[in-house]
Amino acid sequence: MIKDLFNCEHGQRMTGDDRRKQILQTAVHLFSTHGFSGTTTRKIAEAAGVSEAMVFKHFSTKEDLYGAILHEKACEEGSHRFPWDSNEPLKEAIKNKDDFGVFYHIALHAMNKQQADVGFMRLMFFSALEDHDLAERFFTEFVSKVYDFIGGYVAERQKDGVMREINPRVVVRAFIGMILHHSLNNILWDKKQTLLKITNEEAAKNFAEIILHGVSINDPAN
Repeated sequence: MIKDLFNCEHGQRMTGDDRRKQILQTAVHLFSTHGFSGTTTRKIAEAAGVSEAMVFKHFSTKEDLYGAILHEKACEEGSHRFPWDSNEPLKEAIKNKDDFGVFYHIALHAMNKQQADVGFMRLMFFSALEDHDLAERFFTEFVSKVYDFIGGYVAERQKDGVMREINPRVVVRAFIGMILHHSLNNILWDKKQTLLKITNEEAAKNFAEIILHGVSINDPAN
């Protein structure tokens, strides 16, 4: 049982909101371990220490519960809100057109969030592999907006004459590719960081430098 039916800190019975969050947290763990098809509402109820009827009281179907996870993460907890909404250093970098600062703070924010919420990251990959609606919803509600924002910034800086004429979305894909691959290595394949042991701050610095300047000493494009 992941949590008791009572709030141990206060010695009081859990409220409806607390129990709902408990069920959601339990569901994230089970979905991220066994996938959508491999997780039943009965298993969720048992792990959460509630009756299956209690699960259905808060979520009418397993699909509703799955979808509520996205809302909880993206809207309520803010785990996957856009970094420019609340990241003051990033907002300042955007205002000053500090290209290194923009890419550095986006990368650092993304990697910190991804690696702090391993369960949700695993859940999203299970969702994509199972071709579940949650993956498409997450892409539509979050990832596509990331492309729009970063791509828009690149396009603006191209107009300023400081970035090469290249499809801005190619830049976004290359940048996100570095970030996501780094997090996935740390989360899934190389948890002990035997291939590369580096802090997120160092990785963000290097990724920002690579996306802005490449790795060649002599730039063949100029």
